[in-house]
Amino acid sequence: MKFVDEVEILVEAGKGGNGAVSFRREKYIPKGGPDGGNGGRGGDVILVGDEGLNTLVDFRHQRSFRAENGQAGAGRKRTGRSGGDCEIRVPVGTVVGNAATDETIGEVLTHGQRLTVAQGGHGGRGNESYKSSTNRAPRQFTPGDPGDRRDLHLELKVLADVGLVGFPNAGKSTLIRAISAATPKVADYPFTTLYPSLGVVSPEPARSFVVADIPGLIEGASDGAGLGIQFLRHVQRARLLWHVVDIAPIDGSDPVAQLRQIETELERFDDSLLARERWLVLTKADLVPGEDREGTAKGIVDQLGWTGPVHVVSSVSKDGLRALTLDALEAVEAAQQQDSAIDGTVDP
Repeated sequence: MKFVDEVEILVEAGKGGNGAVSFRREKYIPKGGPDGGNGGRGGDVILVGDEGLNTLVDFRHQRSFRAENGQAGAGRKRTGRSGGDCEIRVPVGTVVGNAATDETIGEVLTHGQRLTVAQGGHGGRGNESYKSSTNRAPRQFTPGDPGDRRDLHLELKVLADVGLVGFPNAGKSTLIRAISAATPKVADYPFTTLYPSLGVVSPEPARSFVVADIPGLIEGASDGAGLGIQFLRHVQRARLLWHVVDIAPIDGSDPVAQLRQIETELERFDDSLLARERWLVLTKADLVPGEDREGTAKGIVDQLGWTGPVHVVSSVSKDGLRALTLDALEAVEAAQQQDSAIDGTVDP
């Protein structure tokens, strides 16, 4: 299925029902008085988080959504039926904005979360509600209020524990295939990955974390070059970033320069990303002879002045993958516990 992470839709809540003008008419009861009921409320438009969805592609086929109108009031003080809500299922991680004002309305971050994006109109008043000691036979009523009508901008930001960033052909897609059941396309040319891929990594039974393979970045990505900022947004929610770097590029490019450029693009897009926990993952180690591997890795680390965790791995021979995934699992679970403590859900 094609990955779509940005779309605009039109939502319209239901109109409130009109109030009724009615008078009680029964045998032997003259001058029964007003008994027109109020109109029903219009239905709301509500977004509902669904962890079974991972794309906004369905909105390319349907862009307009409308809730039911409320029914008009009736005699005998009967209130009209409220209109049914329109529930729209969206992937977890969807950011909702007002397309006209660029204001953020809210975010859908958990399965089953409900976000009202358009409220239905209130029902109108029937003439029974206007009666008083000085107005014994009112004929006033009010029509129902219109519901909200909005153009919404939906943007999906992938929710993952670990985000993979690096230049095209750094080995990100092959790595995620090797450690999870995800099957992104791989080949020997740039921009093989055209949309983010999610993979669930389970190094231990009943313990897992989610990895997002972000399409390759190039110089100027933060300004829209290459696949640009349309995918940089997906690293904003990752707890941990892996800088995936080819340990010995066959084109003779400099791994150190590539990582520095990625850091520059991340900083220009969102400087808080550089404060995120970041690991250096040197891939394609199987292409470097065993006796030279350690020296090559040490040379890259020394040139970078890298002080964070370093893993040298091969997605082909599986060397280093077990240690990488186990360490990442521990880091992710520690971060989750810290977040829970801050939220007050567990004792710190």
